[in-house]
Amino acid sequence: MTQGSGFGDGPVVVVAFEGWNDAGEAASGVARAARDQLDLVPTSRIEPEDYFDYQFNRPSVAIDEHGERVLTWPEVVLWGPAPDAPDEGVRVLLGTEPSRGWKTFSAEIVDQLLAVEARAVVFLGAMLADVPHTRPISVFTSSENAEVRRELELERSSYEGPVGILSVLADAAERGGIPTLSIWASVPHYVHNAPSPKAVLAMMERLDDFLPRPLERGDLVDESAAWESGIDALAGDDEDMAAYITQLEQARDTVDSPEASGDAIAEEFERYLRRRDRPGEDRPGGP
Repeated sequence: MTQGSGFGDGPVVVVAFEGWNDAGEAASGVARAARDQLDLVPTSRIEPEDYFDYQFNRPSVAIDEHGERVLTWPEVVLWGPAPDAPDEGVRVLLGTEPSRGWKTFSAEIVDQLLAVEARAVVFLGAMLADVPHTRPISVFTSSENAEVRRELELERSSYEGPVGILSVLADAAERGGIPTLSIWASVPHYVHNAPSPKAVLAMMERLDDFLPRPLERGDLVDESAAWESGIDALAGDDEDMAAYITQLEQARDTVDSPEASGDAIAEEFERYLRRRDRPGEDRPGGP
């Protein structure tokens, strides 16, 4: 965890939601890894009936180990240490983004965070963006809390536009006296249908700065390399896709170059915004 900061002097809650805020399943992938590696167990659940539209987030049916058909409903679960297990100071809130009742939902979540004496919340999000898969995944960390920004040397997001449940819940947490920060990853939009282990890895590396101990990488490094190689192979058989990726690489390299001027960066960002707003595209919103 970052040294010399009051952020996280007590339980830290890692929050991720499947759906609009979870491009490439990157955010939920990191949260699941934290939950599993820390051997957390369910400590409370949100009753889904008031918050989900089941025509949008449908329950699923499966056959259990006893041969019985079992319904699984959309849910949001707070995970924590078992009563007889050591407490490493990390909780995980993970579930499906609710469809309605966001104000009431957020109030209920904040009550649960206060009940476990949460001292910090880290929100994880991933958005589809015009970025190349061949370059490092861009990860942006921000906070709306001035003290957190000062202590951790973070920026404040300048994003304006539609938001997901993360932004609503972050606002409610701050109003409830719990300091927050957000970690967002940019996932190439042209591979939006597949999970992105490269984005999971990038977010995990950043999340480590705010946890008591680093998370294990497991097979993520190899999976990330395989993910990139697989996209390379697809692009090798598609000239249009290859040309588009080259354009994205050039734009990214221009922005990242040391000699890039402020005007060049602003111009590239304006082009990105125009592409993002193309009609017919439905992408996750920013932080």
